[in-house]
Amino acid sequence: MNAISLSRICILFVFLCASAPLRETSKTQAEEQTKALTLDQFQPRSMLVLPEHHPARAKFPAVDVHVHCRHKLRQSPEALAEYVRLMDNQNIAISVSLDGELGERIEEHKQFLWTKYPDRFVIFANIDWQGDGKADQPATWDCQRHDFGRRMAVALADAKERGVSGLKVFKDFGLAYRNPDGSLIAIDDPRWDPIWKACGELGLPILIHAGDPAAFFQPLDRFNERYEELSRHPDWHFPADKFPSYAEILASFIRVVERHPKTVFIGAHFANSPEDLTQLGGWLDKFPNLNVELAARIAELGRQPRAARAFCLKYSDRILFGTDGPRDMKRLAPHWRLLETADEYFPYAEDQYPPQGFWNIYGLDLPDDVLRKIYNKNAARLIPGVKERLERQHIPL
Repeated sequence: MNAISLSRICILFVFLCASAPLRETSKTQAEEQTKALTLDQFQPRSMLVLPEHHPARAKFPAVDVHVHCRHKLRQSPEALAEYVRLMDNQNIAISVSLDGELGERIEEHKQFLWTKYPDRFVIFANIDWQGDGKADQPATWDCQRHDFGRRMAVALADAKERGVSGLKVFKDFGLAYRNPDGSLIAIDDPRWDPIWKACGELGLPILIHAGDPAAFFQPLDRFNERYEELSRHPDWHFPADKFPSYAEILASFIRVVERHPKTVFIGAHFANSPEDLTQLGGWLDKFPNLNVELAARIAELGRQPRAARAFCLKYSDRILFGTDGPRDMKRLAPHWRLLETADEYFPYAEDQYPPQGFWNIYGLDLPDDVLRKIYNKNAARLIPGVKERLERQHIPL
């Protein structure tokens, strides 16, 4: 071996000895970074390169049937004006405020919404189950009195006279409100039949939130697909030892729909059954008085695009548009993309991934006739006051 070859071997040996600690250090740092990343910090960015379409607004004037104007705008005229500007920008013709309450509270909400924008909002009433009772003493609640159902029927007739267009029932009914013995109030308790019957006689649709996502009723373990979300909101979990099952809650709601065929029901959040469209379709087939709206469920619909598209085509007369808003522009954008485009694998909530589950969604690419029904025609047919407001805005139906 000559001197030059020996020199080269020595140089290579020195290089390998020097680089080994660097590789080991790099490996150690990668391991530490992996260990330090918690589940709620994991925000993967897809490497897919796909065609993208970003509708700037709804293709047709939309009626958002699920908006909480009292709770989210907090009776602020400035916030209301900003929201109306957003509605104009996003082609939302009408919003349905679901926080009207009853009696003089309706007048307060009417003044807030209708003083400047009478044609942009309709209002739903709410039942006051507690009344003047104490929050922590269910036995003192107004709904425990024998004539509660009758009195609420009278209050709803008064609400209609005041211009209210429907009734919104919140999810605490069935999951939080209790009887004097501590048991949860049942949705299908016969005591409430006068309320549902009155809505049918008055022509007031009932938009009811019954239950919650199916995963919220499952054990909070490694198999729960919403584990990360529930770890951030542990109060959203309904363990089996404390609450009725998911199936029991939905069955209770469906029994009410069946008992009151002359009353129009709108199941909030796709009747909290977007995970099982076959089951939901069976209910729609059996009960012509049942309809659904899609607020806060685009994540569920968009991850099953073929099934969801087929469902929307088949039941196009029974689906209404909703957002659980007011939403800002970034949160509205995925709605238009879901309903109007054939885009693949995109985030369902801008700047908030993943708020509900570790997945992206796909567009449904719905035809124009179906979009028109979902965006405004179904609401105009089912909700009093919507058609007249659309006509005054010169929006064809």
